[in-house]
Amino acid sequence: MKVKFSMIDKDLRAYGRTMKILNNTFTERRFRLINKLMSKGTGKIKDDTMQFTEEWIPRKDGSKMRICIFKPLTPKENVSGILWLHGGGYAIGVPEQATMMAKKFIDVSNCVVVAPDYHLSVQSPYPAALKDSYEALLWMKKHGKDLGIRDNQLMVGGDSAGGGLTAALTLYARDKGEVAIAFQMPLYPMLDDRMTSESAKNNNAPVWNWKSNLNGWKLYLGELFGTSNVPYYAAAARAQDYSNLPPTATFVGSIEPFMDETIKYVENLKKAGVTVDFEIYKGCYHGFDQVCPKAEVSKKATQFIVNAFKYAVDHYFAEQNNDH
Repeated sequence: MKVKFSMIDKDLRAYGRTMKILNNTFTERRFRLINKLMSKGTGKIKDDTMQFTEEWIPRKDGSKMRICIFKPLTPKENVSGILWLHGGGYAIGVPEQATMMAKKFIDVSNCVVVAPDYHLSVQSPYPAALKDSYEALLWMKKHGKDLGIRDNQLMVGGDSAGGGLTAALTLYARDKGEVAIAFQMPLYPMLDDRMTSESAKNNNAPVWNWKSNLNGWKLYLGELFGTSNVPYYAAAARAQDYSNLPPTATFVGSIEPFMDETIKYVENLKKAGVTVDFEIYKGCYHGFDQVCPKAEVSKKATQFIVNAFKYAVDHYFAEQNNDH
């Protein structure tokens, strides 16, 4: 998809032009540089309207993973718990990126948001990020009572690569049968390493283009990249069975590489009988809601997902299997 600036929503054009000049494509070198810069800002958030704490939880290999926890200033009991997975092409990012969405979810439900600092592909390719996400999900289930979370309303969400991880994690959790997920929010998810859809091919939109996408998948999949051996736990678009997945809400921009794969994912979920709330926002490039949060279209998209979450809190539950 060749994107002309006239195709971009008018409120997003100025930032899009700037991004084209400053950071047109993410290369491995740029991924590594950005990681160094982002790591300097961890452990701090600029929001005194909610609680922010950190925990270090054990991994199976003996190392520890940092977990960021967002709570209301006055925590409630029996609330929803959201595992939020940050974006960054699987290669960059920190859990503090969840701050904006955590605040919005907390404001409408007093929920608890758990955001893991999962392994990034520049250090450890697949399946490290998926394993970390699953360990964090199990930890949230195990410590739900201490966190004030009701165990029949564990939810998962994330944006971009975090959306791809969300989709993969719900498949993985379904197959493992150790934890039940009540609802998922994979926003503009990074799902398909094959990049053969019309929206993905030669997409030159700002923020995340086809070259960045190619480099992101190469790093994440390592030796698996370009082979037919990529499991659907790595690229959820490769799944064949979408049954028994949780109710879903997602949105995507109309000019970004992930539009077609998101549409296909939604269609597959619906065919399998999964309830889906889905919107496409015209003229929007990747991550528009985060990079231009004050744009009218960004406000609409954010309100859409907040409303979908509010509905889920009132209507979607998944009882845990006490045998696990």
